[in-house]
Amino acid sequence: MAVFFEIDHLPAFRKAAITIGTFDGVHNGHKAILKEVVNHASAAGGESILLTFEPHPRKVLFPDQPIGIITPLKQKIQLILDTGIRHIVVVPFTSFFANMTAEEYISNFIVQRFHPHSIIIGYDHHFGHDRAGDINLLRQFAKQFNYEIAEIPAQLIAEAAVSSTKIRNAILSGNISEANAMLGRIYSFVGRVVHGNKIGRTIGYPTANLQLNHPDQVLPGNGIYSVKVIYNSSVYIGMMSIGYNPTVTTTRDIKIEVNIFDFDHDIYDCDIEVCVVAKLRDEKKFESLDALKLQLHSDKVDTICKFNF
Repeated sequence: MAVFFEIDHLPAFRKAAITIGTFDGVHNGHKAILKEVVNHASAAGGESILLTFEPHPRKVLFPDQPIGIITPLKQKIQLILDTGIRHIVVVPFTSFFANMTAEEYISNFIVQRFHPHSIIIGYDHHFGHDRAGDINLLRQFAKQFNYEIAEIPAQLIAEAAVSSTKIRNAILSGNISEANAMLGRIYSFVGRVVHGNKIGRTIGYPTANLQLNHPDQVLPGNGIYSVKVIYNSSVYIGMMSIGYNPTVTTTRDIKIEVNIFDFDHDIYDCDIEVCVVAKLRDEKKFESLDALKLQLHSDKVDTICKFNF
C-alpha cells in the first residue's frame, strides 16, 4: 500500500482500477462503494487506486463558504487504506486544475498519468470545468484510450450521499450517537492544548482547552459530551464542553474544554485526539460556581455509567 502526493512522479500501476472522489467521512456508505472497487480490481488482477483531492474542492471553488469536513486528510487516508484500497493518490486541487475541460481531464489527467485499465465511477460523478464531464463522456472515450468503465450501483451512490449530509447535520446538532452509527466508528477530532482561564481547576474539574488542528472540520453543537481522549497512545475517559461557558464568561467565542478523568500530565502545546461518544446535556448558565460544580459531578457520574465502569 502507498500514498502518493506528487502526481508528476507516479509509478506504472499494474492494471490500474481507479475511482475518484472526496470520500469525506469514509462512512459506511463509502465503505460499501470502496468494497466494490477492491473487488473489481481483484477480479481483473489489477491494483485498486483511489484519487482524492486536497484541499477540498469547495475550499477552492467557494472560498467564502464554510466547509465542515468530517475527516481531515491524514485520518481519511488511514480509513481508506483500512478498507483494502491498494493505493491513494492525493491530487492538489487548484484553480488551474478546476478549469480543465472535461476532455482535458480525461486525456491529460486520467489517461496520461494513470493509464487506467478500468474506471469505477458513479452515474452522478462530474468533473472538468463547470462539471461538464460525466460517466457518459468517459464511455465515449473508452475505446480510444483503451479502458473499461464499471458503474457503481446507483443505490450505493444514493446511500453514500445521504449519509454524508446526515452525518454532518447530526454532528452539528449534537446527535452524536446517530452520527457514530452511520460512520461505523466514533467521530473524533484533534486539538492542541492551549492556556485558558483555569477556572475549572478551582472547582476540582481542570480542563484542557483546545484549539482545533483543522479549523475546517465540523464540530458538535454546543453542549456537554462524554468522550474518550487519546494522548501519547493511551486512552482516557472524560467529558467535554463545547460552547460559550455562560456561567463564567460573557464572550461569544466558542470554547472547547475537556476534563480528563484520573489524569495528571502537563500537556500544554500537545495534541490530543477527542473521540465524542455521546451527548450528556445542553449547555446552560448556572447561578453559581457551586451549582456548576454539582452539575459537573452529575455529568461525571453519567459519563462513567456510559462506559460501564
